Order: sequence, then C-alpha cells, then structure tokens
Amino acid sequence: MLIKKKKARSHTEDRYLALVLATAAGILNAMALGAFGFLPSHMSGNVSQMPSEVASDDTYGFLFLATLLLAFVMGGMLARITVIAGQKLRTIFCLILLAEGVALTAVSLFVILLYSTHFNSEVLIMLGFLMGVHNSTSTQLSNGRVRSTHVTGTLTDAGIALGSFLSSFVLSDGALERRFFQKQLHTHLTTIFSFLSGCIVGLMLFDLFGFKAMLALGVFLIAVAASAIVITVRTASRLMVPRRV
Repeated sequence: MLIKKKKARSHTEDRYLALVLATAAGILNAMALGAFGFLPSHMSGNVSQMPSEVASDDTYGFLFLATLLLAFVMGGMLARITVIAGQKLRTIFCLILLAEGVALTAVSLFVILLYSTHFNSEVLIMLGFLMGVHNSTSTQLSNGRVRSTHVTGTLTDAGIALGSFLSSFVLSDGALERRFFQKQLHTHLTTIFSFLSGCIVGLMLFDLFGFKAMLALGVFLIAVAASAIVITVRTASRLMVPRRV
C-alpha cells in the first residue's frame, strides 16, 4: 500500500492506505484538540477564522493562523519535492512516512519532557506541518483518491462517486462503469470512516495516556514505514537472485 507501482493502483491498496493514514490523521487531529483545543489540519476553518481575527484587531491570532496555514502548505510542498527527487526509489513514500514518524516522536518527547503552555503555538504549527506532509503523501501515493486529512474534499468526492453510481442505472452504457464507481465510493467512505474512527480513538487515548499516546502514534508510523521498507527490499532481493538451471 506504500509503494508507488508502475501499474495502476487497485482500490483495495488505497483502502488499506486509508485505513492506516486516515486513521492516524484522525487520531493526531483529535489528540491536538484534546491537548490544545485546536485542530491542526482543519484549514477551511482556520482560513474562515482569519477575517474575525482581523476584525477584532487580534494580530497574534491572525499571525498564528497564517503561520499554521503556511506550515501546512510547506509540509505538502516538501513532500512533493521529496517524491520528485526520489522518484527512482520504490520506497520513497515509506521514507517520507518514516521521517514523519520520527518528527512526531521528537515532538511528543519534547512535550512530554518540557511541556509548557508557552510552546502551544509552536507545537501546533509543527503538527500542522506534519499534517501537510501526511496529506500530501497519501494524495500523491493514491493519485488523489485518498486525502487522509481533507474530509471536506473526500465527502465531495464521495458525493460525486455516489451520483455517478446512481446515474449508471439509467444511462445506456452505465453498466460498464458501475463497478468502477462503486469501488471509488467504497474507497472514499473507507477514508471518511477511518478518519472519524481515528478521531474517536484519539480523544479516548489522550484522555487515558496524555502525550504518551501521541508518542505511541509516532512509533506506530515508524513501524509501518520500516516494515514496508524491509518487505520491499526483501522482495526485490529475491527477484534479483538468478535461478539455477
């Protein structure tokens, strides 16, 4: 699910990707809400709030939201540049996820050992950056079918897929594409419910374990990425071994 193949990716691979990355995004988003009362990946809401900060002359609030927005964009940009630079590496997406897991682990250790409310803005901006990396990675890997943090866009895609699926019953040649639209709808619904489940689990875990739960999520991402790299390397090694005649 973390390997970009030359052939078209299957919806099954994208659903597994959604189960892991969308669930992880939901967990992290909910933990940030529980810890700081703020959603680091909710860019639509953050942009909508910026005019109210201007109207109330809250310069700090406006600058914080602007920086958070920029951090999210920079995360997406960095993930894209990394993919382009490492396009010859089959494990490039695994390496990006591995780096994200390491960064999240480092942030978690920082807040566990040195947490202070004075650092709330900096931690949220870092989480926003990681959310940008996360969403960009899943979007590029799935060719836009899995946006792990962008629920608004995914709901829109699900509505389009549902409309196309229902229309296939009345169109003369709709039966040929009906199966495709059905698979597409299932992929979008998997992403949505994975994110929702992750949010519920994230709030529960943070209530029980605090920032240690965030640390565990970082370790989990590292484990997923590392295991994918090991499997890919072993598979490639077996394919390169010449067969005995």
